[in-house]
Amino acid sequence: MEVLENAKNPNNSPERKRGGWISISFILGNETLERMGTIGLSANFMAYLTNVFHMKLVDASNVFNLWLGLSNLAPLLGAIISDAYAGRFKTIAYASFFSLLGLMTVTLTAWLHQLHPPECNIHRPDSCDRPNKLQLGVLFLGLSFLSIGSGGIRPCSIPFGVDQFDQRTEKGLKGMASYFNWYYLTFSIVLIVSHTVIVYIQDNISWTVGFSIPTGLMACSIVLFFVGTRFYVYVKPEGSAFSSIARVILAAHKKRNLKLPVEDDGTVEYYDPPLKPGVLSKLPLTNQYKFLDKAAVITEGDLTTAGVPVNKWRLCSVQEVEEVKCLIRIIPVWSAGIISVVTMSTQVTFIVPQAMKMDRHMGPHFEIPAGSVSVISFITIGIWLPIYDRVIVPSLWRIRKFRVTLLQRMGIGIVFGIVSMFTAAIVERVRRTQALKMTQMSVFWLAWQLVLMGLSESFNYIGQIEFFNSQFPEHMRSLANSLFPLSFAASHYLTSLLVTTVHKFSGGKDKPDWLDNDLNKGRLDYLYYMIAGLGVVNLVYFWYCARSYQYKAGSQIEDLAEEKSLVD
Repeated sequence: MEVLENAKNPNNSPERKRGGWISISFILGNETLERMGTIGLSANFMAYLTNVFHMKLVDASNVFNLWLGLSNLAPLLGAIISDAYAGRFKTIAYASFFSLLGLMTVTLTAWLHQLHPPECNIHRPDSCDRPNKLQLGVLFLGLSFLSIGSGGIRPCSIPFGVDQFDQRTEKGLKGMASYFNWYYLTFSIVLIVSHTVIVYIQDNISWTVGFSIPTGLMACSIVLFFVGTRFYVYVKPEGSAFSSIARVILAAHKKRNLKLPVEDDGTVEYYDPPLKPGVLSKLPLTNQYKFLDKAAVITEGDLTTAGVPVNKWRLCSVQEVEEVKCLIRIIPVWSAGIISVVTMSTQVTFIVPQAMKMDRHMGPHFEIPAGSVSVISFITIGIWLPIYDRVIVPSLWRIRKFRVTLLQRMGIGIVFGIVSMFTAAIVERVRRTQALKMTQMSVFWLAWQLVLMGLSESFNYIGQIEFFNSQFPEHMRSLANSLFPLSFAASHYLTSLLVTTVHKFSGGKDKPDWLDNDLNKGRLDYLYYMIAGLGVVNLVYFWYCARSYQYKAGSQIEDLAEEKSLVD
């Protein structure tokens, strides 16, 4: 791994001659092909589990959600490894090979007939063979490899791109903002292509071909990533953020008996040394969570004659204390995002089985693949984002001198998510009623909830990504980018728990449960109503957290330069 050894270069001035848009072109190309590979597999995976592995709807839903949950939980570990030991380049490189191995393994389950159950007898569709232990073992092994790959790529891809710009210059800041725009644009393109072209191939040509294409794209992404090696800026890992957090908490506990004034009156001396190299913004001491301030109070014997702490577990800097405060402030807002993601993950889980029960014809000869229906929400995002960023935001500033804060943007997204769930419940109720009358509804009736879900994602999810990146300290960006997938992990586990609980307790002796394998016998609309109700409770909780949130000093939301950029 000679290429990986070259990633040890520190962030010094010669390295700063690298980076910029030349390196970004390789990073964006790698990310686009990598996401095309992984999303191309997951977009239609519910149909693969039910049609090829002959799993019941509830079992397939649990496998799907548990896998997505693990894939979104792993980035937390990946962020720790990246920030403390390996660095972003090495983490992405090793993780990419795991993703390729996972895609190859899952492709083998579709290619080799020994690794999936035989096809159902068309004359006895209810007597399909279930997967054996070997088939399930190989499938789960492939999914595990994919989760490991996600754990390394997701928390590092955005920060590694940001590393290529010198944020101490105006040119670097503008380049970073443009990078985010290109990142969202390529992501939208990947979602649309994955849910149309690749899903169509999987449904109408072959699962083997449909999985081989994402595998090939993943291999191409690895090659492209290493081709750009000599152009990248490599930032050295600065140690685990968790050790710094632990030091602050322990130091504050050791000095818990100190008495501090309510307002800083100059009588207390705090340890506030110059910033470390690579840290761009200095955080001033705030009055929130003052019990942590005790960790930075200088007492007798805390400093050497050179002004360095004798014991780092007893005296921390003001910067370290404020970084822990940033994390504590963010956690309640982050937790409110879990239920909001459940609204999306539930619809993603059941939208394919719903579409399979509906009329999917577009004209006399073309039938829309069930896995492609969700592309409506991605198209909504692609149309809405440019309108919001280029028209609505500047217009609001020019006319009313008003800008939507990140928390307001997230709140609007939560509201759209709740409305989307109520709409989904109503559409499903009408669909079921029509189906019992032997009439198929058009699949385009699902467009209402999908458009609302797209608007919810445009406001809430992108707002969360920007919120975490702006409110975390610079050297914790990998950890910040792991929080968003972590909320997805919690939501997928919660969705799995809700599905299992509803399946177990909603049925009766002579009455099918809400999530019966035949949706026409079940009551999926009741599950949608229940989750919409949870969303309303969550909205109240989010409002309570948001109204007491204190933005990080010097963050983009408070930067006066933002006013000029909005007008520009």
